[in-house]
Amino acid sequence: MAKAGIILKQVLETYGISQSDLAKVMGIQRGNIHRWVNELADPASTAIIEIRDALQKINPAAARAFIELWLDSSEPET
Repeated sequence: MAKAGIILKQVLETYGISQSDLAKVMGIQRGNIHRWVNELADPASTAIIEIRDALQKINPAAARAFIELWLDSSEPET
């Protein structure tokens, strides 16, 4: 799950979503988003679904991209 912040940052930039907008929809402080996207902290596993749900409200394509990238990065390398 260490890559969740990197993926979130990529999705936010790609879809033009601000950290503040995501935090507002999630009902959390923007500082939490900042820590995730700057790899200062990893979101809890339950936060992955909350991130997806918030992105879904903002931009469904961003939510799909986040989950697809997160699932892809979770696969073990062969």
